[in-house]
Amino acid sequence: MFRIASFNCENLFERPKAMNLDSWSDGKPVLDAYREVNELIQKDNYTTATKTKIRDLLVTLEIYTKKGNVIRRNPTLPPKWAWLRKNRGTFDHEPTDTKKSVEIIAGGRGDWIGWIELATEPVNEIGTKTTGRVINDVHADIIAIVEAEDRPSLVRFNKELLGGRYAHMMLVDGNDERGIDVGIMTASSFTIESIHSNVDATDAKGIIFSRDCPQYEVRTPGGTAVQVLINHFKSQSGGGGDKRKRQAAEVRRIVDKLVQDGEHVIVLGDLNEGPRKGNTQADNLADLYNNNSPLVDCYSLPGFDLGNVQGTWDDCGLGHRFDYIFLSKSLVPLVTASGVFRKGLWGGRKTRPDKWDTYPEMTKSVEEASDHAAIYVDLNI
Repeated sequence: MFRIASFNCENLFERPKAMNLDSWSDGKPVLDAYREVNELIQKDNYTTATKTKIRDLLVTLEIYTKKGNVIRRNPTLPPKWAWLRKNRGTFDHEPTDTKKSVEIIAGGRGDWIGWIELATEPVNEIGTKTTGRVINDVHADIIAIVEAEDRPSLVRFNKELLGGRYAHMMLVDGNDERGIDVGIMTASSFTIESIHSNVDATDAKGIIFSRDCPQYEVRTPGGTAVQVLINHFKSQSGGGGDKRKRQAAEVRRIVDKLVQDGEHVIVLGDLNEGPRKGNTQADNLADLYNNNSPLVDCYSLPGFDLGNVQGTWDDCGLGHRFDYIFLSKSLVPLVTASGVFRKGLWGGRKTRPDKWDTYPEMTKSVEEASDHAAIYVDLNI
């Protein structure tokens, strides 16, 4: 018997400042500017228009500051939103005359080595402790951790907040530069036999996965091998439906091959899309369900404990059913229990949620473990 779970922790110790605000919309202009400027600085040739746009975006990121018509470097440290990292070459020049604006003098990517990096800040200490409490209370033997900074953070978190519950921790950096990767922790008798990254998977439109879809072969104490695929699909910011559709299609392709080879498969994580109405599936996740899919989602399992609400994020409405565990059909007869764990979730409201139980020690949103619930499935293997 073992339990597998998924939990979007919203980082363990540190999180980008622009992602740690009261609402996603508050940080969206900063994140949009960050994404766009990192695309522009990769250009081989910086035209006058490109330089002007880069400079304007650096003002949005408050790397530069604008007073009247004059743009200067922002001397305030640490920065509010982002760092401009310059290792070699020359990117910009600030005249000694304070009435003149900073100039981008690099002619293109080949003239300098550097990047834009989001500034981070510590996650609320009580929130971090609540995150540890949720993971301890869920008591999973295998847990997918969504939005973790790096493997050293997982190791530290396990030691300091979980009392060394897990013996094996792994996280492979993915395509997201913001420090929100996916990782795995397993108990001592659940060994990680192999790791396969899909970070470079591409289709006609380019890179598929926003983070990665790492595939871990985990062996249970009884010797059964289970292929665990952890995902964090494209966020709802800017829509992202087409991207999630591509990601679901690629996961399905991977799963079909594994099942054809006789493997037990579990796909889990934050897929960032819920159904539009009851008794349906999220539109852009259709490939995980349709065309003789070898997968069954946890919400379709007999006896799944959904509680009094339908979703797993924020207000837990049906459309906010973002977190999933899919099992290959070979595993479904072995399920003994499954459900959602919401005690560490407060959400964006000002008052305590009244539709699910919460830890009484939490008194406000900033003290929650995450704005996601954890989900779990128990298997008799």
